Amino acid sequence: MQLKRVVVTGLGALTPIGNNIQEYWNGLVNGVSGAAPVTHYAAAKFKTRFACELKNFNVTDFIDRKEARKMDRFTQYAMVASDEAIADSKLDLDYINKLRVGVIWGAGIGGLETFQNEVLDFAAGDGSPRFNPFFIPKMIADIAPGNISIKNGFMGPNYTTVSACASSANAMIDALNYIRLGICDVIITGGSEAAITIAGMGGFNAMHALSTRNDSPETASRPFDADRDGFVLGEGSGALVLEEYEYAKARGAKIYCEVIGGGMSSDAYHMTAPHPDGIGVIAVMKNCLENAGLKPEDVDHINTHGTSTSLGDVAELKAISEVFGDHAKNININSTKSMTGHLLGAAGAIESIAAILAIKHGIIPPTINHKTVDVNINPALNLTLNKAQKRDIKVAMSNTFGFGGHNACVAFKKIVV
Repeated sequence: MQLKRVVVTGLGALTPIGNNIQEYWNGLVNGVSGAAPVTHYAAAKFKTRFACELKNFNVTDFIDRKEARKMDRFTQYAMVASDEAIADSKLDLDYINKLRVGVIWGAGIGGLETFQNEVLDFAAGDGSPRFNPFFIPKMIADIAPGNISIKNGFMGPNYTTVSACASSANAMIDALNYIRLGICDVIITGGSEAAITIAGMGGFNAMHALSTRNDSPETASRPFDADRDGFVLGEGSGALVLEEYEYAKARGAKIYCEVIGGGMSSDAYHMTAPHPDGIGVIAVMKNCLENAGLKPEDVDHINTHGTSTSLGDVAELKAISEVFGDHAKNININSTKSMTGHLLGAAGAIESIAAILAIKHGIIPPTINHKTVDVNINPALNLTLNKAQKRDIKVAMSNTFGFGGHNACVAFKKIVV
């Protein structure tokens, strides 16, 4: 069976460093940190009192107030980013066959704030079970793609992938395969997360996963730096419109790049820690290369998972050195989490968008906040430290890994139409 080609025709972003694609890209290339003191709740008693929140975002600028109240923030973010991506793609919603348009979305946690607030309200009451009738519909992780499809009338495959921080990368791989196999013409994919909450921050603090650099939030996310002390929690959404190549070409669509492959693997090692030798990461990148029909020397750029944790960064870079061998030193490696923080289930989407825009503009965004060399990291690797670098990029990859040992890798290729 001849697999169909898949291209990206629309992008949308709602991130801690920009509330649309252009703002996001500007923030990336200029090395802007999205970290600042928490404003969503009183954080004075928490070990970590900062995060990468959205800035100057008012949901009622995009969604009717009554409708917005029926949605958890992770769904609101999904709606805003997907609206931008659909508009960017210039899909004619009155013309397309909506039975062949799907929505496959990623969310690692879903409506955490809704769940938290409903339980806190119950605990503060007299014991009577007075719950909001929208409690369950707001909370469930699959409601984001449900709302996207309801608004736009998309009647193709519709579901959420949940694989912790790999969720939206898994969603993109599923979307790629549905189009490759001829099941759909178009799929809106990506992910969203809104876990900067009392429960989210408290839970990650209890795991000792977060940076506690409260005196300098803007420098706290420092992937690959010897003094890194944990990740910085982020929030937001990234959305992509994927289309079958001939379908997109026939309607004269703008094409950002081709999605040429995806790989998945499992560490099968530990609930939260990566295998120290990166064996699952080695497997996922090899799987992606094979699926995409690539040789290691074809790859120009890797947007790493790079969370700024002591174990994870070293394991991932060891894996890159193992998979790419001597060519590894020729690859521009970066971690955009140094700017956005870690968007959990939305990370794969916004980082893939960063890789796609890097292909489009010929610029690799930097890994900011690097000051001290880690002797455990191969010094020959180009980690794109502190300043963006110009480069013609023909192939880029994006790595995303999640608690439970879930690994996903997606490959993108420059396309000449």
